[in-house]
Order: sequence, then structure tokens, then C-alpha cells
Amino acid sequence: MRNFLTRIRVLVLLCGFVFLQTEQAYATPAFIAGPDIVIDVGHGGIDGGTVNGNLLEKDINLEMAKMLYAELNRKGYRTVLNRTGDYALSEDNHWLRSSRHRRDLAQRCLIANQLYPKIMISLHVNWSKSRSRTGGVVLHQNNSHSILLANFLQASMNKLYKQSTQPEFGKTFYILNHSVCPTVIVEMGFISNEGDRQQLTVPEKQKQLVDALRSAIDQYFTYTESANSRSSHER
Repeated sequence: MRNFLTRIRVLVLLCGFVFLQTEQAYATPAFIAGPDIVIDVGHGGIDGGTVNGNLLEKDINLEMAKMLYAELNRKGYRTVLNRTGDYALSEDNHWLRSSRHRRDLAQRCLIANQLYPKIMISLHVNWSKSRSRTGGVVLHQNNSHSILLANFLQASMNKLYKQSTQPEFGKTFYILNHSVCPTVIVEMGFISNEGDRQQLTVPEKQKQLVDALRSAIDQYFTYTESANSRSSHER
């Protein structure tokens, strides 16, 4: 009975997730089965993530996620956000007896696994003791689709940040190990670096980063759809 009630609660919550209220309302159907993309908005609520002064990772993640959501929907992708405000997803997890952090991560995976999207992109912000560290880093699962997506995203951010960083296998990351769909973690920049902070907070620079992410997503779907089409013709 507890598992059944949990599933119902998740589905009710998801009805809210597909409505994004910003300055403009982006209306989508009340429930999306099998969306193209789930955007996992890192941290939230009591969990602020990494910080720099009064600047919190959770707020950057949410703002960038909303911008990416709007851009992806404008391009015709069926997209879902797993949080649209400042709250912790662990608050909705009453089925796992564990730490708040583990319940938060498990809830994120449950949402994605209930929806079964084509991909999930988890947005985060990095931090380093060295203020000179800069740029984006993409972490991937140990499967071909996640690796492919990570490479497209990394190449696009490398172009933006003028770097040659390689994507990394996120062997120990819960969300990568428990999501059934191809999933990546995108560290969008270093909050500890002044230039990256501008990239993450100045509107015109945020737009550049969103465009870089969206371009990589376009490349991924173009490549996979072309590969699927070739495979079908060969049968």
C-alpha cells in the first residue's frame, strides 16, 4: 500500500512539474509520458549546494534550468523540470529510510524512472580551492548513449570556455548509477572563479551557456535518430 501511495504522489507531483511559471507561462500537458528530456535541477531547499558569498548553487541551477527548459520547448522538445522552486525533493520521499541527502537523490531517480525520458541532464555548479580553475565538466554513466551525450555537451562547453576538457566517468555518483535512462551530470562552471560566475549569472552570458547546452542536445538527438533510421533500413 505504501508503494502504491508513493507512486500516486509522484504522478500528482509530476503534473505540477510540467508547468513552469516564469515571467511567461509555458503551458504543457498535465502529464507527459515518455518525454524527450528531464532536467534534474540540482539541490534546493535546505540544500544550497556550493556557495560563494551570498551566491548559492541551488539558485543558479534553477535559473539556468528554467532558461534551458524554455529554449528546449521552443525547439519542440518535450521537456520536464523536476523542481520549479526552492524546495528539497527529499521532502517528497517518504518511502526510503535513509539520510536526507540519499532520499533527495533517490527521489530524483524515481521521478526520472517513472517518466522514462530519452535522456536526463542534471545541472550543477562546481567549486575549487583554486580560484583559477574554470570551465564546464560533464560526468557520464558507463553506457554508449550517456557517453555520446556527454561528449557532445563537453565539446560544446569547451568551445564556450575555450578549453579542451574531457568528460569523466562518474562511477560513484548515485544519480548516474540509479537512473535507467541515459543520464549525465553537467557541472556548468566554477562558482569559485570570477569569470565563471559571470557566465553563470550575467543574462547575456547565461544565454550563451544555454545555447551551448541546447546545441549539444540537438547534436545528440540528430545523431541517435539518424543511427536508428539507418538501423531500421538495414533490417
